[in-house]
Amino acid sequence: MSILSSAISAPSLSHLVGNTPVCRISEPFATGGRGFWAKLEGANPGGLKDRAALHIVERARMGGELAPGAMIVESTSGTFGLGLALAAIAHGHPLTVVSDPGMEPIVHGLLAAYGARVDTVTVPHPTGGWQRARLERVRRLLAAHPGAYCPRQYDNPDNVDAYAPLAGELINQIGRVDVLVCSVGTGGHSAGVTRVLRRLYPDMTVAGVDSVGSTIFGQPARPRLMRGLGSSIRPANVAHDLFDEVHWVAPHEAVWACRTLAATHYTTGGWSVGAVTVVASWYARTLPPEARIVAVFPDGPARYHTTIYDDAYCRGHGLLGRPPAAEPDEIKHPAEAEVTRWTRCAMAVSA
Repeated sequence: MSILSSAISAPSLSHLVGNTPVCRISEPFATGGRGFWAKLEGANPGGLKDRAALHIVERARMGGELAPGAMIVESTSGTFGLGLALAAIAHGHPLTVVSDPGMEPIVHGLLAAYGARVDTVTVPHPTGGWQRARLERVRRLLAAHPGAYCPRQYDNPDNVDAYAPLAGELINQIGRVDVLVCSVGTGGHSAGVTRVLRRLYPDMTVAGVDSVGSTIFGQPARPRLMRGLGSSIRPANVAHDLFDEVHWVAPHEAVWACRTLAATHYTTGGWSVGAVTVVASWYARTLPPEARIVAVFPDGPARYHTTIYDDAYCRGHGLLGRPPAAEPDEIKHPAEAEVTRWTRCAMAVSA
């Protein structure tokens, strides 16, 4: 074995994940020296969910749930699948990811290049949408392959625990955190980061950012353009009791934020990045200048070149030239009205 090949091991791949940088986001999102800090999780090989994928797989191996060489099977819209591909290579497991036609071609191609098998469902579940259809396919695959392991990102508590190191990095990089802004999909990083930071900063405000058309916080489930945040199911890892408020953001608002970030800060990303920027910049404009606001940017822009950064796609979906309003709409309870644009509710309610 060569020196180079012997150096490529599970520990060396694991060390590629974490210790991501932060970036100060200011004008034009906030003026007068105001702004917020963005935690750039796109600096990980695959994005934010590399942390969870590696942690879950390693815990499953240690606990005997995942036998050496056994198959891993999971539902994903993309980012968690990329993280699982890293974990599967690091630990020597075949990987099957179940997705749907919304997966971007670049992600499908990367997963195949990383050795994963991509199983695509073609018909959404009549009430649970694409996510429910994917989960049902996962169950069938597990039944057909005894000994296969599913990480269960939506309800596995190890998904939450995986993000404690991210919180520790923020403590070292930022110090005090007054407001934490997180997109919400599986609920893993919002719960994991909040639980650590609240021990030090009990008065910290936590804002969950959801997609219009998502059922996580009690809105009706609708077809959604945005991927990576929101859900048509109710993930058990979403810790509703930790949120002080929830904001729903629409696709055109996220597109404006992503493209403005690219033009003014070079740092940008996907739907979740745009959505949390809309909300974090509002806090930066409205809170005292000394408030320390942190937003988690889950990924970078590459996988969105055919959606957010494609003019024809955005024109076709009416997403261009429609910045968010200066202030969100306000509702007192998610059941009060179905939201269609940036809207705030100062009480996070479980569906």
